[in-house]
Amino acid sequence: YNVRSMPIRKDDEVQVVRGHYKGQQIGKVVQVYRKKYVIYIERVQREKANGTTVHVGIHPSKVVITRLKLDKDRKKILERKAKSRQVGKEKGKYKEETIEKMQE
Repeated sequence: YNVRSMPIRKDDEVQVVRGHYKGQQIGKVVQVYRKKYVIYIERVQREKANGTTVHVGIHPSKVVITRLKLDKDRKKILERKAKSRQVGKEKGKYKEETIEKMQE
């Protein structure tokens, strides 16, 4: 998607890049717990002492989004970021050739 960062949300597909669960296959975000800065991912689970499995909370900075769940609002965000990237390329320092052409 050519963006460095994007707010994460449920149904995005992510891959863990740091910590104990890193490098495992890509999983879907099951829940986003914004108060704790934690996300729960589909296949990232552990077994409790009584045998039940629970999702392990992972900090969003430790994952990379592989596929976004796109809707109209998110498409608008991507377009806005792409537009600002284009403006950044046009803006910048002048090169010597352009200055010489301007003086002529």
